[in-house]
Amino acid sequence: MKYTQYFLQTRERVDRKRIKTEWIELAVQSPIRRETQTDGRIKAWGFISEENKYLRVILLADGETVHNAFFDRSFREENA
Repeated sequence: MKYTQYFLQTRERVDRKRIKTEWIELAVQSPIRRETQTDGRIKAWGFISEENKYLRVILLADGETVHNAFFDRSFREENA
């Protein structure tokens, strides 16, 4: 996977350090939901059973460069 400089910097934050690379790959490769934003970036959500939370991954328009990843407290699977 490729990563933006922004992602690499924010990944050092305390609240983001525990997000594993394999969880990001899961959300990108097998998303529960996937949406394209108006700016062309792609949002993909995956459920992380180990955390009992949904992970949102933001990709650049190329569909392969990770720009952001965080646990999405507002996502509900019934909205997928």
